[in-house]
Amino acid sequence: MGEIADRYSRRAGAFERKVAAVRPEQWENQSPCERWTARDVVDHVVGMHAHLLQPVSRKLEPSDDPLVAFQEARAAVEQVLDDPVLALTEADTPMGPLTTENNIDQVISDDLVLHGWDLARATGQDETMDPIDVELLWASTAAIPPELMEKFRTPGAFGEGIEVFGPEVKVPADASLQDRLLGMIGRQP
Repeated sequence: MGEIADRYSRRAGAFERKVAAVRPEQWENQSPCERWTARDVVDHVVGMHAHLLQPVSRKLEPSDDPLVAFQEARAAVEQVLDDPVLALTEADTPMGPLTTENNIDQVISDDLVLHGWDLARATGQDETMDPIDVELLWASTAAIPPELMEKFRTPGAFGEGIEVFGPEVKVPADASLQDRLLGMIGRQP
């Protein structure tokens, strides 16, 4: 496994543990994402997996069980990352041409960390993100040019119903890096 595959696997494992810990009565809990429940968070993550698997002709079978749906999505992505031909297949993305592995790394792997926080918040789990992931996500998010950040904050800029980041939430200057990251992407830490 390479660095991208290792990072995805580690993050997917953390996300899966959060999904597995959700009690049945918590699936309809409100998440920090205004229009999403805890179930919607997992559905979004699985849907993004399915979307990023399309360029390499992989499809996911739907499942009503959020844990099973995520496990199947994870297995499909890990198979792609383990196949050098599929991992290096290029596809057009909103960020320009990217290999499948880079697209997975920049989109769904990062989503696992951020939406893992959403799921934890919605279901009363530990909200602490891995400090290494926080540093990586802070660096990449802080480096987004202002005009692109504006696009990320504009609902529908990447397609109907798609909102990447919400309006920035101001946090104290001495807030933790995790809280500053969450505020930057529009979450209330």
